[in-house]
Amino acid sequence: MRYLLGLFGVLILAQRAGCLQAQQLPSIPPSQLVREVVYNELHDHDRHGYWRYWIERRLPKVTRLEEQVETADGPVARLDQSNGHPLDAAERSAEEGRLSGLINSPVEQARYRQQYADDEKRIGRIVALLPDAFLYEYAGEENGCYRLRFRPDPNYTARSIEARIFHAMSGELWVSERYKRLARLDGRLDENVDFGFGILGRLNKGGSFRLQRTRVSATDWKTERLEVHMSGRAVLFKTIARETVELRSGFTAVPAGIDLAQGVWLLDHAPADGALASATSLIVNRQSVSR
Repeated sequence: MRYLLGLFGVLILAQRAGCLQAQQLPSIPPSQLVREVVYNELHDHDRHGYWRYWIERRLPKVTRLEEQVETADGPVARLDQSNGHPLDAAERSAEEGRLSGLINSPVEQARYRQQYADDEKRIGRIVALLPDAFLYEYAGEENGCYRLRFRPDPNYTARSIEARIFHAMSGELWVSERYKRLARLDGRLDENVDFGFGILGRLNKGGSFRLQRTRVSATDWKTERLEVHMSGRAVLFKTIARETVELRSGFTAVPAGIDLAQGVWLLDHAPADGALASATSLIVNRQSVSR
């Protein structure tokens, strides 16, 4: 079910402070507003900054706390706690071995970059669906954001698996009036989605997700909360259960364009909750020397 994971990794794309003082509904049609928001999101995605932050992943049987650094080759993360407890010596050694294997293996790095590139393309495709795959109506103003309801456009033809999943949803979205950026997106699956006429798999009606985003700089917005609640069946009757709550916090800027090795170096040497000025200076100097 990589399509499903990619879809919600995508969504792997609301800060009240970023949604300021919208007093009346806009004069433009809601579909046009969504088109402008999608334009901003896609163009921001091409020139975004790079960030370091904490991720708390709440899964059915475990809660994991990770620290993640974004790099030009994709995000790199280190597990810090499991179920509220620091890692023991064996778990720390396993994390160190995993990261060492990544930065010392050209083959593994190439695979990592390709997967990241594929995910980025999937993000672009799914975000680009928003203006055309749904019908919109204004539903008022909330915390300074325009609130819109959406439902599938019956005239839209989905031509991929991820498009079929996305197009089977309805829900609400919130748009920052001041910045015309996506602040929150809630969706629910209105019908079963079958693959191969149900033979290869099915996602069950009633699944849902919630995405909330926060403005972390003058130009960058980041996901601060993602919830995914999905169930279904895959080929050979394997049950699919996707129950996840992901919280992100502590956003701190890092140098743009760093590579995987530099990202791991930051995780190893720079304090997660302190100033990164000295570490940033070291990385920038290394980048200058390498050029």
